Amino acid sequence: MWSVTQQLDSDSPSYDANARGAYDSHRDAWVAREEQAERLIPIIGRLYRQFGVVSSIHGHRLINLSTSAVISAHERAEELGHQALTLEQTEKVLRGLLAIEPEPASIDIARLAKLTGDLDSDEAIQELLRAEIAKRNVPVHGEDGGADVVLYGFGRIGRLLARILISHAGNGHGLRLRAIVVRRSVKNDLEKRASLLARDSVHGPFAGSVSIDAENDVIIANGTRIQVIYSDDPSTIDYTAYGIKDALIVDNTGRWRDEEGLGQHLKSNGAARVLLTAPGKAPLKNIVHGINDSTIEDADTILSAASCTTNAITPVLAALDEAYGIQRGHVETVHSFTNDQNLIDNLHKGDRRGRSAVLNMVITETGAAKAVSKALPQLEGKLTGSSIRVPTPDVSLAILNITLEKPTTKDEVNDYLRRVSLHSKVRQQIDYIESPEVVSSDFVGSHRAGIVDGLATIADGKDLVLYVWYDNEYGYSCQVVRVLERMSGVHPVVIPARADVRVEA
Repeated sequence: MWSVTQQLDSDSPSYDANARGAYDSHRDAWVAREEQAERLIPIIGRLYRQFGVVSSIHGHRLINLSTSAVISAHERAEELGHQALTLEQTEKVLRGLLAIEPEPASIDIARLAKLTGDLDSDEAIQELLRAEIAKRNVPVHGEDGGADVVLYGFGRIGRLLARILISHAGNGHGLRLRAIVVRRSVKNDLEKRASLLARDSVHGPFAGSVSIDAENDVIIANGTRIQVIYSDDPSTIDYTAYGIKDALIVDNTGRWRDEEGLGQHLKSNGAARVLLTAPGKAPLKNIVHGINDSTIEDADTILSAASCTTNAITPVLAALDEAYGIQRGHVETVHSFTNDQNLIDNLHKGDRRGRSAVLNMVITETGAAKAVSKALPQLEGKLTGSSIRVPTPDVSLAILNITLEKPTTKDEVNDYLRRVSLHSKVRQQIDYIESPEVVSSDFVGSHRAGIVDGLATIADGKDLVLYVWYDNEYGYSCQVVRVLERMSGVHPVVIPARADVRVEA
């Protein structure tokens, strides 16, 4: 006995029907998911604008996302190792929140969905959500729950801080960008500043509208009125004349790194505290959010947010030291060129930096490795560092060559760091990825301080080499905003409560 199995080919009518059916099936499923996501967007927006609720999925914000981006955020949760989250589960939680009208808070929808589980009735869901919010005892800061922010300097970091602050404006209960201070450079200075906010060659166009009120030197971005103040003296500005009080002054100029220089800001009316977006000189505290931000006290009127590289590597080093112990190490940064380098060869006070940034790799020094000890004192004297500037405009790579106290393997240390990125107290700072195809441009816009590239890890007993990507512009700016929120006490309460889980190696 024998039989013949007919194989369908492209000329077969039944193959065509099956192919069309599969195509239609996938397309119909996608359209259905789009419709689900479209229902979520107005609820997310209303919770944000009306109640000051920042909704996220495991730290990835849902505010102002497109339909496809909302779907992608749900898919990414499972890709990162979290429990699968459906659009239906998210809608159930969002509608429950809308019904109970919560106070301003940062709410992790995925974690709440896990708590609600199989609850179906609206009453049961709302009761659970009220209980979770009650646990957090949501505080109200100040008369209106907001804090005024002034950006002193409007360069690369200043403009990205402006974008983030504008996108976080919500209902005004958080950080409020009130003004920028710059030196007038050209006749149409205001128009050029607004244009640079609206257009960015690296980070793309501003998400929204930007206009100007030339008569009053004001930039208006997505409804945020930003007073442009022209001054070259940080000590003589009357911020109160613009309705600004108790302001956080963010110095992005880098002109002053010490207490005396930065203290000039505090002589201006309406200025209360200062944050430097560069490494500060002793005795200033250099703050890496997630590591030593708990040391910020009300009496600290001048602080530093350290450097982009220090923010990228310190959380990873802290995690390694906690699990394995660090004997010593060397940090090599492959760093995108910065604005202080020359486009073409020209005189420069720094060694080698006078050579063309877009044509050369340039060996230079970095204080980032030594600066780690300002946030992690136990690593004092254990780290060295150097840097190579390369012809890319953004995203850098830190290579950590570490000698551990306890041996490990590649699989073990990678699994540990992956779990740290998901569940530990530094999950806002550390991300983890395993892909043979990612390159530097894939990390533009990352809101994490550093991203561990698991496939590049090398481990041999106590010898460990880690590769950590970081968006030295946007990722660092996100860290600066977190420090500002800590300084002002306006960071939304996190719901559900996040325990500072110690992840074991």
